[in-house]
Amino acid sequence: ETLTRRKKMVDPAKPGDKQAEVVLVGCGAPLRGMGWYHAVQMLGDECPSAKLCHVVEGWFLGPGASGPGGPEFGEWAKETEAKYGVQFHKSTDDLPAVADGVKRLALISGRTADNPRLLGECIKNGCTTIYLEKPGAPTVAELEAMKDEAAKSDVTVLMGYNKNVCKYVRKAREFAATVEDSHTTFVSNNTYEPTAESLGECFERNAEGMLKNMAIHELALLVSFYDVSVDNIESVTADKDFSSMQTLKGPSGKEYTDFDKIKFTIKTKTGKAVSVQADRCGGDTSYAFVSDSTGKEIFRHSMPDEDDKANVSVLEKKYPGAMPYFFSQDPDYVAVKEAVSGFCANGTEPKGIATIDIACETLRVAEYLVPVLQEQLK
Repeated sequence: ETLTRRKKMVDPAKPGDKQAEVVLVGCGAPLRGMGWYHAVQMLGDECPSAKLCHVVEGWFLGPGASGPGGPEFGEWAKETEAKYGVQFHKSTDDLPAVADGVKRLALISGRTADNPRLLGECIKNGCTTIYLEKPGAPTVAELEAMKDEAAKSDVTVLMGYNKNVCKYVRKAREFAATVEDSHTTFVSNNTYEPTAESLGECFERNAEGMLKNMAIHELALLVSFYDVSVDNIESVTADKDFSSMQTLKGPSGKEYTDFDKIKFTIKTKTGKAVSVQADRCGGDTSYAFVSDSTGKEIFRHSMPDEDDKANVSVLEKKYPGAMPYFFSQDPDYVAVKEAVSGFCANGTEPKGIATIDIACETLRVAEYLVPVLQEQLK
């Protein structure tokens, strides 16, 4: 009897030499959850330094088991355990102790509001490196407290700001560096319908607001590469012709005020200038463009570009029905996970990856900008 069982079951997943033992905290439903997409990338051996060994999913292994997405998750978990030996847990406290010589990495991909608690639990359960999805926490104060808690335990926290390693960002920065007095603008678009109903739902679901949600990636670029910090901002100028702020009712009937589109330029005290443009209804292409000193556009690189589009069609066939943004950003998710896993397992420098310090300053900049831009758009 034990023999037939042993044949069916694979051994529990263990990290190989030079691999981090990855604990995915917060998986979400197959095809929908960002955590699920992280999992399938690791199970497909796309991140050589990462070995997915454990998944902690409190909702679908708890109260959400029979609700929407629950049965699909249960089915996927069963298959993943049987095929790959990944162990599934309801809570981080159910994780086994870290084996000798193993480096444990937590990839936290839950709801932003749960992150402060989850980070503490992961530190308690032996994780020496933590990959935290953006923006990390709902407020600067909470993220600062998390940063201090991690530092006390000598745990490194790196952020899932994938645009930091994105090809279109790199290409624009490289081109701008070759042109005297050039100016770079980062453009982020979403595909919401430009209706009160669609945007009201968007405002309610992303109640932290556009700058802490959709445009937070661009703010992280400004902090990482353009010396932007609250103390170093000399001026912020909204483009009033482009920008729009609305107060709309969400599905619950509650009213939310947010930008449905915003464009602004920041000048720093140290002499740099950079622009950000974000539009909830701008379409499915994000890009960066460089202009010369007269304001004429002289370079643009988009995501997805032609190579990305080819990869997207392969992935659409592989995971029919999954969230479209997983596919266009697929190589960047791999790059960030591999950099963080390589750091955890082998101490290699995670080049270009945002630290929790950058994440704190990014949130600080977001909190600073909102009232400044609202005032200008009145």
